[in-house]
Amino acid sequence: MPAIPSFQSVLPPSPTYRRALYAADPTVGRGRRVPESPSASRTDFQRDRDRILHSTAFRRLANKTQVFVLVEGDAYRTRLTHTIEVGQIARALARALGLDDDLAEALALAHDLGHPPFGHTGEDALAAAMAPYGGFDHNAQALRIVTSLERRYAAFDGLNLTWDTLEGLVKHNGPLRSSAVIPAPIAEFDAVWPLELDKFPSAEAQAAALADDIAYNGHDLDDGLRAGLFSLRQAEAIPFLADLLADVRAAHPDLEQNRVIHELVRRVITRFVEDAIAESSRRIEQLRPASIEAIRGAEYPVIGFSAETQEAVREIKAFLLEHMYRAPQVMPARDAATRVVAQLFAKLLAEPRLMPPEWQAMADAAQSEPKRTRVVADYIAGMTDRYAVTLYHRFFDDTVDLR
Repeated sequence: MPAIPSFQSVLPPSPTYRRALYAADPTVGRGRRVPESPSASRTDFQRDRDRILHSTAFRRLANKTQVFVLVEGDAYRTRLTHTIEVGQIARALARALGLDDDLAEALALAHDLGHPPFGHTGEDALAAAMAPYGGFDHNAQALRIVTSLERRYAAFDGLNLTWDTLEGLVKHNGPLRSSAVIPAPIAEFDAVWPLELDKFPSAEAQAAALADDIAYNGHDLDDGLRAGLFSLRQAEAIPFLADLLADVRAAHPDLEQNRVIHELVRRVITRFVEDAIAESSRRIEQLRPASIEAIRGAEYPVIGFSAETQEAVREIKAFLLEHMYRAPQVMPARDAATRVVAQLFAKLLAEPRLMPPEWQAMADAAQSEPKRTRVVADYIAGMTDRYAVTLYHRFFDDTVDLR
């Protein structure tokens, strides 16, 4: 039988861009914790992306809330649609900057795997419940999922992702330089396979993080406007948005509102992406990194917005916090979601037999109270919104309306 060729011999070179010296290189990465033979048809980063895409946790994102709002309809973002949008933007940034777009996309697809049901409301509730037991953080939960909780492969628990992908997943928002801010699951894994927590991650990870900011600022404006939580007139209080709306109206003076909203949002995303490419190119030119280690050892992130655009991002985030995330219309549903998560946690911690058999077994095998509570948190974090409400109604005589 002829030898299986390496992927270098069967994959055609990409004609669309040239990998920069400072980009992550799947042929010289730091490998996997459990060694595996290379693929004949995919790079290591492509395999990471595909494993994430086919994971149970990724599929569950379809039924997890992106931003918890009091709206009905099937056109609003879920965690899954948000993640797909982040992946598209991350690839665009990576290609423009000569980075490995497969790694950037893998990190984009994985960045929200650890989110519990009910968006940030659910995370806040689970973090409060877990405060005495090591806390809860969705980045740390994503690490637990890809290193332990996904149990599908014969040779290992988790997805056995490359070091580069795990590093980017944990540090995509920047270095973790103080033990006070390092979530317990990350610290525990780092003790086994160090991820250089005090350094910046790859430029690909930084691009994925910025893509997340770009995506959710754009689509939260879109969803909030379409849900009627705020108006275009209110959005014009932000000079950045007012200028873009003026451009839309000048080009299309008689456009109906739904098309105005779309034209605004696409301009927001385009402006952010173009600014990120220009500013990141400037920072890279200033640093002149000759390797990925120069990116990791830099004193500042190399992927980012200009100061002017960063101020616009800050203003949009503040606006959305007031008019969408904490809008009076959504607070009753947020309170109900908090109640669901908090009471499910207390019930399952007191009666772990109510969990499925495999979860009962893990709780029984836990040798300390913090580890038992972590099992309960893992179980709840994996729930979809619908499943959490169904389980709540099974255990409690309390009707909750989360719409």
